[in-house]
Amino acid sequence: MSWLTTYVRPKVRNLLGKRDVPDNLWTQCESCNQMIFSRELEKALNVCPHCGHHMRALVADRLAWTFDNGECTRIELPRAASDPLGFRDQKRYVDRIKEQRAKSQLDEALVVAHGTIGGVKAVVAVMAYEFMAGTMGAALGEGFVAAARLAVLQQAPLIVFTASGGARMQEGMISLMQMPRTTVAVQMVKDAGLPYVVVMTNPTTGGVTASFAMLGDVQIAEPNALIGFAGPRVIEQTVRETLPDGFQRSEFLHEHGMLDMVVKRGELRETLGRLLLLLSVKDAFAHAA
Repeated sequence: MSWLTTYVRPKVRNLLGKRDVPDNLWTQCESCNQMIFSRELEKALNVCPHCGHHMRALVADRLAWTFDNGECTRIELPRAASDPLGFRDQKRYVDRIKEQRAKSQLDEALVVAHGTIGGVKAVVAVMAYEFMAGTMGAALGEGFVAAARLAVLQQAPLIVFTASGGARMQEGMISLMQMPRTTVAVQMVKDAGLPYVVVMTNPTTGGVTASFAMLGDVQIAEPNALIGFAGPRVIEQTVRETLPDGFQRSEFLHEHGMLDMVVKRGELRETLGRLLLLLSVKDAFAHAA
């Protein structure tokens, strides 16, 4: 138990008498360990006011922060085989899926919605780290292809927020096949002359990094996000060298030319709106008129 629950919460209980104190009254920053009042953290878009650490965001919050006035329309994604390999470790894969759906209130690790950002219509796909660490399986691949097709149909830019632990081991080779599949979907958007923007959040790793996450016309990342294929420890053990400070973090990748910009969460909607206006030529001319 943390000092928040063993020390602070009992003190507040004594101050308030016998009234119940909610469990989620405070959140402890995983970076600086400072105590943050939950309402204050919510207003700060899950960014620590003490050290600026960007905490993970739920899909619903991400959509609300991204679209104008938080208004968007989610689409129903195609279904995929729930357990193509009949996989089982400590429990059956289908049981894990059921548990994750009940816990996260999501069908899969990807949500697709459309609306406007800065007055420009856009299709947004958000990876849900809260659903099996955002791992990529056949269902996610189906959802990504659906997002690309919707963008082409609406003649709208496609924006993808990545947050993933990589391929989903329970689907084996089928999961790995989503790498070329999502790459083809990205090319479909580009062939239609539409902007494709990637916003990488913490963490973006594995097969997601090795496929659609690195193909954006514009590559954006949140501060201090872990971005890479293999983890730093694996790389260090493989090359048998000490890695530089900040290796695989947003700022390091930006400095070495792999990212176009690192944008704070509070500035992201405005930045995306400005980018879409510049990249969507027809919308830019209409706005100027």
